[in-house]
Amino acid sequence: MPMDGMPARPPLRPLIREIPDFPRPGIGFKDITPLLANADALAEAVRLMADYGRPLGVDCVIAAEARGFLLGPALALELGAGFVLARKPGKLPYETVSAEYLLEYGSDQLEVHSDAIGAGARVLVHDDLLATGGTAAALCELVEQLGGEVVGCGFLIELAFLGGRARLAPRETHALLTYES
Repeated sequence: MPMDGMPARPPLRPLIREIPDFPRPGIGFKDITPLLANADALAEAVRLMADYGRPLGVDCVIAAEARGFLLGPALALELGAGFVLARKPGKLPYETVSAEYLLEYGSDQLEVHSDAIGAGARVLVHDDLLATGGTAAALCELVEQLGGEVVGCGFLIELAFLGGRARLAPRETHALLTYES
């Protein structure tokens, strides 16, 4: 324990494993499973993301399947907020609204229940990783379609060299860990 009486905070960056050439050559995949497996680091990551979201007065957190579901509910719980699932088409049982987004090899869609976000709700968009910003931009579009207000976009990791932050502008964007290359 450090001299100030507070428990030592685990460093997060060493727990992000780089997997070269996955899922295809030239990609350096950021594997968060070592961080998730470390209870202290997991708690620290959620706490730090909540520290960003807390002053925003968040009513709910929205995240996309599948990796956004790993930390999103814990973040929502820490914020005392609800959690909204954004899923691929056909996966939700009730009426939905959808948003399309572009991928490097085509397009995809996300859906949420049509009553998932109330008019005027203050929503934090979350994902584990910000790369090109397509998924997060689609989440923002879903929130706004339902009359919610995106008060911030929070991520565990940002791959700054892919420009996703610019795609989300002018929305406030925060990442705990940034990789420049």
